[in-house]
Amino acid sequence: MTGPRHDIPAALAQALRQSRRPVVFTGAGVSAESGIATFRDALTGLWSRFDAQALATPEAFRAHPDLVWGWYEWRREQALRARPNAAHLAIARLAAHAPALTVITQNVDDLHERAGSPKVLHLHGSLHAPRCADCRAPWSRAEPASADAAAAGTTAADIRTADAATASAAASGAPSGEQDEGRRIEPPRCATCGGPVRPGVVWFGESLPTDAWRAAQLAAEQCDLLLSIGTSALVYPAAELPQRALAAGAVVAQVNPAATPMDARVKFNLRGQAADVLPRLLQSAGI
Repeated sequence: MTGPRHDIPAALAQALRQSRRPVVFTGAGVSAESGIATFRDALTGLWSRFDAQALATPEAFRAHPDLVWGWYEWRREQALRARPNAAHLAIARLAAHAPALTVITQNVDDLHERAGSPKVLHLHGSLHAPRCADCRAPWSRAEPASADAAAAGTTAADIRTADAATASAAASGAPSGEQDEGRRIEPPRCATCGGPVRPGVVWFGESLPTDAWRAAQLAAEQCDLLLSIGTSALVYPAAELPQRALAAGAVVAQVNPAATPMDARVKFNLRGQAADVLPRLLQSAGI
C-alpha cells in the first residue's frame, strides 16, 4: 500500500497505537537525513582515491592501519558533527509510548542514543566503541596508554588533542573535516597488551556481534509490529529481520523513498523521507 504524501493508512496508525512489542529497524537512509554519508558515498574529497570495500576489511587494517584508522576517524568526526533528525526524535517518542520498543540499527553512529532511544542494538558495531585488535579489550579515549603502548603509537591524549583541534576549526569557521580527508593516523595502542586499537565496526568478512544479533532475532520473532526504515533490504543477514517478523505474524511496514525487494511482501509501504513520514505516522496514531 503506497499513498500520497499526506496519506497515512488508518490501519497502520491503529496497529502502531495498539502495539505493545514494536521493533524499529533502521538503515543508512535515516542517518543520511542528518547529513551522514551512506557507506557507498563516504569516500569524498581526497578519500575518493580509495575503495570503501577495500578499506573496510581486517586485511586492510593489518596492511595499512594508519590509513584505515584515519578514514574511520574522519567518519567518526562527521558523525559527531551530525545531529539527530525528526525521524530519530520520533522513534525516541515511540519508545516513551511503548517502553518495550527495541531499536535495531545497521548504522554505526549514535544518533538514536542522542535522540533519547534507550534500547538500541547495533548490528554493524559503532564508530564510538573502538577495541583492541589483538585482545579485544574496549578502548576509551580517556584511557591512559601504557609505556609500551605510548612508544608504539598514538595515545588517548593524542586523539583528544586531535578532537580539540577539530572542534576549534569548526568554531573558527574553517571547512570542518575537509582538510583531514585522506589523512593517515597511527591507531592508538591498547593499554592492556599494546596491540593496535581498531574501529568497533563490523568489517566485510566478519560476523555480526553475537549478542546483538541474537537479541535482534528474538525481538523480530516476538514483536507485534516492525517498522523497517531507510534500509534497502539487501544487506544480509540483517535483511532477514523483517522476514522473521512476517513469518511470526507481525505487522510489517516500510518507510523508504524507493522500492525494496520487500515491497511485495509487506502490507504497508510508505514512500518518503523518514524525517517527514515518521512524525506524521506518530501523529496519526495519537502518539
